[in-house]
Amino acid sequence: MNIIVSGGGTGGHIYPAISLIEELKKRDENNKILYVGTQNGLESTIVPNLGIDFKTIHVKGIPRKINADSFKAMKELFKGLQESNKILREFKPDLVIGTGGYVSGPILYKATKTNAKVVFHEQNSYPGVTNRILSRYVDKYFVTFEESIKFFKNQDRAILTGNPIRNRFTNMDEKKEIGLKDYEIDKNKKVVFVFGGSNGSEILNKTILEMKDKISNQNEFELILATGKLNYHEFSVALDGNEKNLHVFPYIDDIDKAYAVSDLIVTSSGAITLAELSFLKKASILIPKAYTTENHQEHNARTFEKNGASKVILEKELNADDLYNEITGILQDDKILNELSENSGKMAYPTACEDIVDELYKLVK
Repeated sequence: MNIIVSGGGTGGHIYPAISLIEELKKRDENNKILYVGTQNGLESTIVPNLGIDFKTIHVKGIPRKINADSFKAMKELFKGLQESNKILREFKPDLVIGTGGYVSGPILYKATKTNAKVVFHEQNSYPGVTNRILSRYVDKYFVTFEESIKFFKNQDRAILTGNPIRNRFTNMDEKKEIGLKDYEIDKNKKVVFVFGGSNGSEILNKTILEMKDKISNQNEFELILATGKLNYHEFSVALDGNEKNLHVFPYIDDIDKAYAVSDLIVTSSGAITLAELSFLKKASILIPKAYTTENHQEHNARTFEKNGASKVILEKELNADDLYNEITGILQDDKILNELSENSGKMAYPTACEDIVDELYKLVK
């Protein structure tokens, strides 16, 4: 098959696309795949480095209020639609897959005017505007959360699959032993892993800094913090060097090892992170980032909270005392910790990637 995949802007759109590409190549190494993104998007560095054919189109997000940027965005959109036509004529896809972000809009819309089968995947419980529009035209669409279906047109075309993730989470018991040693953590203590997505969270970092004395003066848990590379220096200079039970890193590449040693995760609520937490049955305190598009992180977090899989604290309500009390309250009560863990696992779709590709083959055939 000739397959076009498009999605970009954030890792939450890109990594599900890569997961699907890997599964499609696993099914048939003769599948010819082209990734369509933007020149300046995160996908322009991630995708080519994986050896995946990559082409770009022009497109910008359209502001909600009409202003000078609106006309620039419309000009870029028309250019992107023309470029999409050219790509479709030359590549002649049998299947076109979108994973979100405004870059997927032009290529998927134009593809619906061809003989190709067209689908998208929505990662968040509150869907982005591009996918909401595309639901009018595509053959099928896949969702991570059942709650998102009500926002789409043609709801009979929706398929609940969960979020496809790249499964690097194998041999977790072995990785736990390695992690305890590498992080120099007492195996008799519980472990809290704190991170605010790939870029970190200034608000979370500030809160942990205000908690450092409390963390140092207790013997129940140790805390691993990934500050984000841009925030690491500022955080480090605020430490006095006498802290205990606190392990600070700018970024953790082998996140599977950090997950493996952890009993409780404190993080924001991006779709990929939540898919990983549920796959691993991890208890969590979710602190959704307030500035995300359509406030989708809070919608994601509330879905987990409603299902008893996490506790939620909004950024505007976050403070050191409340977070510390929430952490210790969970860690000191094994019943609560186990309930959060078990309910998190119930939200997992461990075969999401395979299920989506199964449906794609059915659709094309």
